[in-house]
Amino acid sequence: MIELDRAGRTFKVKRATVHAVQDLSFSIAPGEFVGYLGPNGAGKSTTIKMLCGILTPSSGTVRVAGLDPSRRRTTLARRIGVVFGQRTTLWWDLPLRDSFDLIRLLYKVDRKVFDARLAELAETLDLGAFLRTPVRQLSLGQRMRGDLTAALLHDPDVLVLDEPTIGLDVVSKASIRAFLARLNAERGTTVLLTTHDLGDIERLCRRVMLIDHGRLAFDGTLEELMASAPGHATIEEVVTHLYTSER
Repeated sequence: MIELDRAGRTFKVKRATVHAVQDLSFSIAPGEFVGYLGPNGAGKSTTIKMLCGILTPSSGTVRVAGLDPSRRRTTLARRIGVVFGQRTTLWWDLPLRDSFDLIRLLYKVDRKVFDARLAELAETLDLGAFLRTPVRQLSLGQRMRGDLTAALLHDPDVLVLDEPTIGLDVVSKASIRAFLARLNAERGTTVLLTTHDLGDIERLCRRVMLIDHGRLAFDGTLEELMASAPGHATIEEVVTHLYTSER
């Protein structure tokens, strides 16, 4: 479903060449729920932008759902959903429902299919009470549920999440985590999750990848991750140890 083969991305900063991602290879099978971790500047966002077709790899290849994202971006948009926790895809001054209607038009989703899908998501994510509320008046937790709904209205095969629980309270985090777990288990949606909240990883991901300095530092199960640093009792301690040792 997601394949990177020796993918790299460089940027020119003044006269220097910065390697944001270097020789990155991994594959994610349909139905997997994978955590993608790394410190700030490690290459997570660059990877996501290559997967979405926003950035073209400087080297190597990237495939999502069998497509080259940078060359088939419009086609891929119908197969992938993306949520950026710090940036909304909703229209700020419009009621939430109006944003969803515009998204239906953008993705050319049949009205009956859209109505059924929205009703399902609205019930599951408890959106009914604020569908007519302008996005700018929503709480962070409400907006995040709105963004998740927007990303799933066209029923994508792949969902990419960048910090989906950032800044949320305990109740909102629990609600979104439960929803994502059901989405993966019941619909088989492939999920790639980047987050600094290791609670998200512990509760949702069976597989974890760590990236540092643009290179893959670890790829394995959560159990293998914990076993990779004997003497460290928590996932936070293990991840910190691996980041430190890589540097």
